[in-house]
Amino acid sequence: MSAAVREGWFGPFGGRFVAETLVPALEELERAYHEVVPSEAFQTEWRSWLASYVGRPTPLGRAERLRTHLPGVAHLLLKREDLNHTGAHKINNALGQVLLAKKMGKQRIIAETGAGQHGVATATACAVLGLPCEVYMGELDVARQAPNVARMRMLGARVVPVTSGSRTLKDAMNEAMRDWVTNVATTYYCVGSAAGPHPYPSLVRDLQRVIGDESRTQCLELLGRLPDAVVACVGGGSNAIGIFAAFLDDPSVALFGVEAAGHGIASGKHAATLTAGRVGVLHGSKSYVLCDDDGQIIEPHSISAGLDYPGVGPQHAALHDSGRATYLSATDDEALAAVRDVARKEGILIALETAHAFAALPRVADILRERGVREPAIVVSVSGRGDKDLSTLLEKLEVT
Repeated sequence: MSAAVREGWFGPFGGRFVAETLVPALEELERAYHEVVPSEAFQTEWRSWLASYVGRPTPLGRAERLRTHLPGVAHLLLKREDLNHTGAHKINNALGQVLLAKKMGKQRIIAETGAGQHGVATATACAVLGLPCEVYMGELDVARQAPNVARMRMLGARVVPVTSGSRTLKDAMNEAMRDWVTNVATTYYCVGSAAGPHPYPSLVRDLQRVIGDESRTQCLELLGRLPDAVVACVGGGSNAIGIFAAFLDDPSVALFGVEAAGHGIASGKHAATLTAGRVGVLHGSKSYVLCDDDGQIIEPHSISAGLDYPGVGPQHAALHDSGRATYLSATDDEALAAVRDVARKEGILIALETAHAFAALPRVADILRERGVREPAIVVSVSGRGDKDLSTLLEKLEVT
């Protein structure tokens, strides 16, 4: 399960479906992925940045007050990616890719962003490593994620609002790829999720695997054993595949991804690709997508900008079809309630993306019980903090 049968493929998913113009750039990146990224020099430099700049390792802490509301659960442990510099898991990948781009001799970095966390992370990495940065962001997301837009601009990045389509993450990625085609010789496209054409799904997974490797070590230290389940929210899927990767070869560890059900699956206004999508090609990769009978992409919906995407990383598609991971979904309302619940029980203001994972915890506990797992230990990836969502939270929740 942990390796693709064919290079760039996860079973029937993945591949490289792009314009001919981009093939040489992807082949160049593939060589760098195989030769530079595993090298001792790269790993030493990247991990030094993670330790001294990002603040890794992040803690794995208990959530006792939340746990008491999950009957039968013995341990609820939170992997605190929200405590990273820039406030989310995205910095792990951004620093790695921008460092790689610099070693490849690239002169300019572009990125796409939905919730703004990858944009902030890429702008941060570019600032500290001395490269210019442009971030494509859907016009709708620019409005609902204003604090992150301001942060990117303060960091010196140029934010480009995208006015086409649904004006969200899908359209931002479209524009970034158009830019890359035009400026492929000098520009590096820093993809934020474990999606896109090969080698991006594997590269992003490997850079985010630090989450899973730390969680595994910390759980063994804290409990003396592996967890019974790992839970993470899934849009494109980078935080989820990052934490899942360290446990893929441990069949005793159940893996749960939680997608955005929006207004409900039956409403059609959702972003639950694995729950209600079909196989297709989007942004250079074969995976599950939200599309109609003619293969046209259906606009997704989620209150969380980072999950508002009509596709999913190809490795998640393979894990779904094989049954190695279970994918659930949570609605906007359930996510909003989870934000309030976690804040008032644990004193942690989580991102709306992250809140989907917390909203599904009662169902995860029920599934584990049905599978005969007694007094389980559950690890949740706290992928990001909720400061960026305050305007939405104040609008949607009665905060008294």
